[in-house]
Amino acid sequence: MNKKKKPFLGMPAPLGYVPGLGRGATGFTTRSDIGPARDANDPVDDRHAPPGKRTVGDQMKKSQAADDDDEDLNDTNYDEFNGYAGSLFSSGPYEKDDEEADAIYAALDKRMDERRKERREQREKEEIEKYRMERPKIQQQFSDLKRKLAEVTEEEWLSIPEVGDARNKRQRNPRYEKLTPVPDSFFAKHLQTGENHTSVDPRQTQFGGLNTPYPGGLNTPYPGGMTPGLMTPGTGELDMRKIGQARNTLMDMRLSQVSDSVSGQTVVDPKGYLTDLNSMIPTHGGDINDIKKARLLLKSVRETNPHHPPAWIASARLEEVTGKLQVARNLIMKGTEMCPKSEDVWLEAARLQPGDTAKAVVAQAVRHLPQSVRIYIRAAELETDIRAKKRVLRKALEHVPNSVRLWKAAVELEEPEDARIMLSRAVECCPTSVELWLALARLETYENARKVLNKARENIPTDRHIWITAAKLEEANGNTQMVEKIIDRAITSLRANGVEINREQWIQDAEECDKAGSVATCQAVMRAVIGIGIEEEDRKHTWMEDADSCVAHNALECARAIYAYALQVFPSKKSVWLRAAYFEKNHGTRESLEALLQRAVAHCPKAEVLWLMGAKSKWLAGDVPAARSILALAFQANPNSEEIWLAAVKLESENNEYERARRLLAKARSSAPTARVFMKSVKLEWVLGNLVAAQELCEEALKHYEDFPKLWMMKGQIEEQEELVEKAREAYNQGLKKCPHSTPLWLLLSRLEEKVGQLTRARAILEKSRLKNPKNPGLWLESVRLEYRAGLKNIASTLMAKALQECPNSGVLWSEAIFLEARPQRKTKSVDALKKCEHDPHVLLAVAKLFWSERKITKAREWFHRTVKIDSDLGDAWAFFYKFELQHGTEPSCPAGQRLSRAQRPQGLPCPA
Repeated sequence: MNKKKKPFLGMPAPLGYVPGLGRGATGFTTRSDIGPARDANDPVDDRHAPPGKRTVGDQMKKSQAADDDDEDLNDTNYDEFNGYAGSLFSSGPYEKDDEEADAIYAALDKRMDERRKERREQREKEEIEKYRMERPKIQQQFSDLKRKLAEVTEEEWLSIPEVGDARNKRQRNPRYEKLTPVPDSFFAKHLQTGENHTSVDPRQTQFGGLNTPYPGGLNTPYPGGMTPGLMTPGTGELDMRKIGQARNTLMDMRLSQVSDSVSGQTVVDPKGYLTDLNSMIPTHGGDINDIKKARLLLKSVRETNPHHPPAWIASARLEEVTGKLQVARNLIMKGTEMCPKSEDVWLEAARLQPGDTAKAVVAQAVRHLPQSVRIYIRAAELETDIRAKKRVLRKALEHVPNSVRLWKAAVELEEPEDARIMLSRAVECCPTSVELWLALARLETYENARKVLNKARENIPTDRHIWITAAKLEEANGNTQMVEKIIDRAITSLRANGVEINREQWIQDAEECDKAGSVATCQAVMRAVIGIGIEEEDRKHTWMEDADSCVAHNALECARAIYAYALQVFPSKKSVWLRAAYFEKNHGTRESLEALLQRAVAHCPKAEVLWLMGAKSKWLAGDVPAARSILALAFQANPNSEEIWLAAVKLESENNEYERARRLLAKARSSAPTARVFMKSVKLEWVLGNLVAAQELCEEALKHYEDFPKLWMMKGQIEEQEELVEKAREAYNQGLKKCPHSTPLWLLLSRLEEKVGQLTRARAILEKSRLKNPKNPGLWLESVRLEYRAGLKNIASTLMAKALQECPNSGVLWSEAIFLEARPQRKTKSVDALKKCEHDPHVLLAVAKLFWSERKITKAREWFHRTVKIDSDLGDAWAFFYKFELQHGTEPSCPAGQRLSRAQRPQGLPCPA
């Protein structure tokens, strides 16, 4: 214990003692003056205080409440006009009279404030304007300069200098902090910092053990140097021996993964190393540890099996990837010494060596492997002069005369005449190479080519390409009658030699002949193989699929040959004739179509559609008399055919021969009376303006066909055209009694009532129609549109909701619902519609129109294309698409839209005049 310790240390201070007062230090406040910092929830010193006084917060609240209760009657708080700032009677009870008085005073204050409100606001506004005039905003100060920017030219704008980078060099080019791992030598060097001291330091005896150089060993001069897990227990030493053992164990585990699994065998499998090498070799600046590991593995492979070529190749490529090209060359050259008979090692050495050295390597390889084709090809590639290449390849052919690859490479370098001579020698050396025989045949004359192909067939009797080439040769020289014989002989010869005729391969060869222009050959091949390997009951279906496949591959002559063969086998099949006729219509000429149809009606005279296609073809070509003669022949074959009668009427009416059409209809009514014939008769008279005759015909037709709704519709529309509303209403009502499920009749009656102003009656008619025809989207749609036209949008929306409940998958209703919504909600509604009716053309059309209205031209065009692709018969889609292209097409005349409307005009649209 120190003898100089003061006796008053540790004793309490005397009463009234102020620290520093004796030396005049009274101008500051210490923590001892104001007490310790406490939280409101900290307990006070009095541990046994009553509730409400146990925490600092309780005492603060109590003192604050006491301060509030005390009335501040100081003179500084008194004003001559307002009196005291606080309430003098806040401590007294607050009664109902006080509340009424406060309310009266508040009302007076509010009234006085309202009286001065306008003047006060005007004064405040003037003060703000005055302030803004004195101190305008930055935006207002530069407003005149902004307006002058409109006068700046492009040259002046571009001449404004760029603002430079004001940052310093370190900020402009930041360098990332480099971290280097601490080596093991660092820990070993500073190991003594964690040792326990067993001797007493002289300074410890001098200062009583209070000062030690490193107290307890806990404070080291290099923080972070003590890594947990590296200290052996009890000693504090860094066990470098155990770290080395751990590394060796890890490497041993990696090596054991690729070792051979045969028990008792310790030789490492080099294939396993080379397989793992693909994942070990880094492709770019990889991990050093992985490179070292791969290098170690490959070294082990080379030492274990030095005569294994892949080990040397992989080692050289590893060094090449890591950038040590010279080491790679040395390794691969050592590999050529260890594996002189390996073709891959020599090729790798030639690849790694530079030009002249590579030639020397290849020359050395040829001495060891004089029969290697790949080495000769590599030697030819190394030569830059054509003559040198030829010399190398000819030298190679002396050593390896039966190599097709060498012959092909040598022939490619020669002129046609020299190539023909070389090919003559090549087929002698390689008589089984089809490519060489065919190449020689292409270079020879017609007579010599026939001889060459005959020799090729003798040497290779099992190859079909030689026969097909012979057929193409005959066709190219105009000897088409021999093509069929050659193909038939080919099938017979190949079968005799045990070759299986693969129908798919022959069809592919025929398609190639078609694309090469050998039409007769492809047709002969098709006729020869089309029936091979097919059951009799599957022939028609399979042949039609083959024809469609050929059309998809653009092999039209092959498809034509298939149809011709099928028509020979099935001459009375109407469906085959129709498929062939549509094929000629889409891909052939008018003459070929008419010739086919003439044959078709000869074999199938009862097929009305074939007669009509022939007549239409003549009509479209402008040959109306020929069309009439075809229809006359059709009448003879089908005397009471409604379709032919109506086609004849259409032909005459379209050519303005109305009297002929009228006479034809009269004959049809007498010989083949049907509802459609009467309807066409009424329509003709109606179009020509003869309403009386139309009404008479309509009355006569209704006597026989009162359940045909179109007659009732026409009668009502004629009456409506003559403004006979009552008769029209009566006609519609009578029609609905006979045809209560005809939606167009209900719609016509409803629109008639709406037209005359009977909105309530129209609404009732539609409700009645919905009861008789439940789940009918057309009737619901008309009801919604009726309310919308009447201006009752709320009722229309309500009806639409009911309609979608009854017909949730109706695309017509969803497309109408989209545009019933306000513009912001249309996109959401369209998403709901697409979820319900993803492939409905009406919904797709509505989405296209929605994009159109939002000026999203590209998306609108894309959705229009989707719509017409799904349903090409939807006239509304084509009409809107055409209008869209007229407005937003790339060219003024919009040829794309016109072409689409002409080429793919749906049947529901009228033909242009």
